[in-house]
Amino acid sequence: MDIQKPSQAGARRRKRLFVGGIVLSLVIALTVFLARLEPAAPTVDRNLVYIDTVRRGPMVRQVRGLGTLVPEEIRWIAARTAGRVDRIVLRPGAPVEPESVVLELVNPAVEQAAESARSEFDAASAELINLRIELESSLLAMEAAVAGAKSLFETSKLQAEVNDELFQDGLVSALELRRTRVAAEEAATRYEIEKKRYEFSRTSIEPRLSVKQAEVNRLQAVARLRGEEFDALRVRAGVVGVLQVLPVEVGAQVQPGTNLARVADPTRLKAEIRVAESLARDVQIGQKSVVDTRNGTVEGTVSRIDPSVQNGTVTVDVVFSGPLPRGARPDLSVDGVVELDRLADAVFVGRPAFGQEESSVGIYKLTPEGDAAVRTRVRLGRASVNTIEILEGLQPGDRVILSDMSQWDAQHRVRLR
Repeated sequence: MDIQKPSQAGARRRKRLFVGGIVLSLVIALTVFLARLEPAAPTVDRNLVYIDTVRRGPMVRQVRGLGTLVPEEIRWIAARTAGRVDRIVLRPGAPVEPESVVLELVNPAVEQAAESARSEFDAASAELINLRIELESSLLAMEAAVAGAKSLFETSKLQAEVNDELFQDGLVSALELRRTRVAAEEAATRYEIEKKRYEFSRTSIEPRLSVKQAEVNRLQAVARLRGEEFDALRVRAGVVGVLQVLPVEVGAQVQPGTNLARVADPTRLKAEIRVAESLARDVQIGQKSVVDTRNGTVEGTVSRIDPSVQNGTVTVDVVFSGPLPRGARPDLSVDGVVELDRLADAVFVGRPAFGQEESSVGIYKLTPEGDAAVRTRVRLGRASVNTIEILEGLQPGDRVILSDMSQWDAQHRVRLR
C-alpha cells in the first residue's frame, strides 16, 4: 500500500527566509562599515608646493608697493597771452637754464599794445618834465614879485619916516605926510599878499607834481606789463633743469594759461610708492624705507602720506637720504619697502598665499614623518611683506605648506610624495 510522505514546502520556505535575512544583514552591515570609512587622502606632489618652517625670534614688519620716481620740484610754463606757436627752440630732454628760450609765440596785438603803452608812458614823462619846468618858472616869478613888493614897502616906509621928521620941523605939509603914510601901508599890504602868493605857489608845486607823477607811474606800470607780455612771447624755462614735456607744436594756437612746457630738476627726485590701502594703516611719516631702482637700492624716509585712496592704493612719498644710483630718472618704475616696526620676540612663518593679518585660516601642517599634512586651524597676527605672526595653532619648528591648497579644502589630510 502507498504511504503518504509529509510536505517539505514549508521547511524550504523557512530556510530560504532565514538565508535571505542573513544575507540582507550582511549587506547592511557592510554598507554601514563602508560608509564610515574615510575616503583615501589625495596625493600632492611635494615639488609643487612651498613648505616653510615656523620660527621664533625678531621679526621686521614691512609693507611693499610699486611706484615711480618723480621730481621734487616741477615747473609748468604757461602762456601769459594768446598767441600762435611760431618756433620751437628746444625739445624734451634738453638741459635748460632760467633764461633758456624754449619756444616763441607771435601775436601782433600784443606787440602793438606794448608799443602804444610805451609811447603813452614817454609822452606822460615829457609832460611831467614840462610841468615841473613851468611850476619852477612860476615860482621864480613869484619870488621876484615878492622881492619887488618888499623893496617898494621898504622905500615907502622910509619915505614916511622921513616925512614924519620933516613935518615936525614944519618942512612938509600934513597932506604930504598923510599921503606917504598911506603909500607905506599899501606897500606893506602888497608885500604881505605877495609873500602869501609865493608861499601858496611853493607849497602847491608838490601836490600838482604828485598828481602828474601818479599818472606817469600808472602808465609806466602799464608799459612794463605790456612789455612783459610781449617779452613772454619768447617762452623761457625760468629754472635750471631738464625740459620734460612739450605738448604743443608749431602752428598751434594757445590761450592764456595753456601749459606750454614742463621743466624739472632731474637731480632732486623722490619716490611715489603706491601701497595697498589695507596695508597703509600703519605707515607713518618718518619711517625708514628702501627703494629699489633696478640699478641699485637707496635708503630714504617717508615724507608724506596721501590722505585719499585711489584705485585701492595710498600714495606714499619717500625722500632719499643718499645719492641715487646711476640711471635714476623721472618716471622710472621702482619698488619700495617701508619698515613699520620691529618685533623683538615673535613666532612667525613665511606669509601664505591665503589669509590676511588678524584672521584665522586653515593651514596644512606636515606630520613628523613628513609624508603627509594635516589641516590645522591657525590664528594669524601682524603681517609683513614676506612673513606673518603666528598667535595660535603652530609652534616653532613646525613645517607648513604655504602654497594655495584651496582645491583640497574639503580634505582633512593630504599625502605628499
